[in-house]
Amino acid sequence: MEAADKAELTFRRERWRSFCSGIIETAGNTFLLLIATRHFDAGPIAKAMVAAGGSVGLLLTPLTVDRVQKRGACPSQAAARILTVGAIAMLVASVVPAAWGALFALVCVVGLATPHSLVPLLTQIYQDNYPAERRGRLYSRSVMIRIGAAMSFAAVAGLWLDPRPISGFPEWFNERMEPIAAIAGRERMLILVFAAAFAAAAWSIAPIPSDPLPSSAGSHPLHAWRFVRSDRVFRQALIAWMLMGFANLAMLPIRIEYLGNPRYGMSKPAGEIALLTLVIPNLARLVISPVWGWLFDRMNFFALRCTLNLGFAIGIAAFFTSDTTPGLVVGALVYGVSTAGGDVAWALWVTKFAPPGRVADYMSVHTFLTGIRGVLAPFIAFQVVQHFAPTTMGWVAGAMIVVATLILLPEIWTPGSNPKNRN
Repeated sequence: MEAADKAELTFRRERWRSFCSGIIETAGNTFLLLIATRHFDAGPIAKAMVAAGGSVGLLLTPLTVDRVQKRGACPSQAAARILTVGAIAMLVASVVPAAWGALFALVCVVGLATPHSLVPLLTQIYQDNYPAERRGRLYSRSVMIRIGAAMSFAAVAGLWLDPRPISGFPEWFNERMEPIAAIAGRERMLILVFAAAFAAAAWSIAPIPSDPLPSSAGSHPLHAWRFVRSDRVFRQALIAWMLMGFANLAMLPIRIEYLGNPRYGMSKPAGEIALLTLVIPNLARLVISPVWGWLFDRMNFFALRCTLNLGFAIGIAAFFTSDTTPGLVVGALVYGVSTAGGDVAWALWVTKFAPPGRVADYMSVHTFLTGIRGVLAPFIAFQVVQHFAPTTMGWVAGAMIVVATLILLPEIWTPGSNPKNRN
């Protein structure tokens, strides 16, 4: 198949997968946790398991890559099989009795882990099938579809799951919610929709052309860590990303704590919290994603990463040092703009560093470390906020991001670290 045809087929199927991924994203971020709380009356451990499902998948990425390499499987076919496991897990979750909250949580972890565990396989596909000069733009367009699908489905599913009269909505709208409110088993129907999204994502990715991964040179799943030792630039980037990522992930849940807990003086209603933490940042991501995709294809990666870091630091500082709506909106907008660039950089940056056949290996190290900070950062943040104000935590997080930026600054002008000169 010609390179242009391969890129076109990949992009066409990837758009369908991204639409399904947007629906799946709402499962992990909101709805499965809400169902575990309301329908299964799950305890704190079970709810924590559901919330950590995606990070568990990231921790499994080295094992995923190792298994695919050893079996000589094509990444697209392997990814389709993994997503099928997710669909089966959601089918099982839809029939778990209400009294078995722990089993529901365990099945949800399996399902939510699957799309995250195949991220390095997707990155390898992007490396092989998208031309380097258009990779960022093509990926960012898929991200826009995912964000749009997540926002739209979240609104519809929220009304379906909790169809009570909504203050401020027209009376005719609330009257039409009454028949929906009479439908029993809405939670299980929603889980079946998630199962269908997993299955459709598997169907979407299966026909994408991909070559088998090169066989691994190690006998254990963590063999890719040898590249951390041998590749100085890769190692520096990982260290900086750990500092920045940990600070960012730690402050994400604290946003809701800061806005909603009366202890901090605001105690904003749920609608306003959703506006400041979900709607405004996601709208900014949706609008600005193509710009970051274009910049990723043309800009020195370290300059791009430093720019994004400063954006995250400014967004955190603006959000947590303000108690006025304009200041909070500015912080939310800056955070959303930075997150849009972070989406592209996080998913594609190893394509600028890794040898073409080792992109999945490099990415598995990156995603594994992301999983570690994804599990640890919120837990540590909620312990620290018991002793320090969110504003103080925001300044500390901003300082960590500045340190991460300082680590990368010298690489901008180091000839040997220019990604274009490495492969």
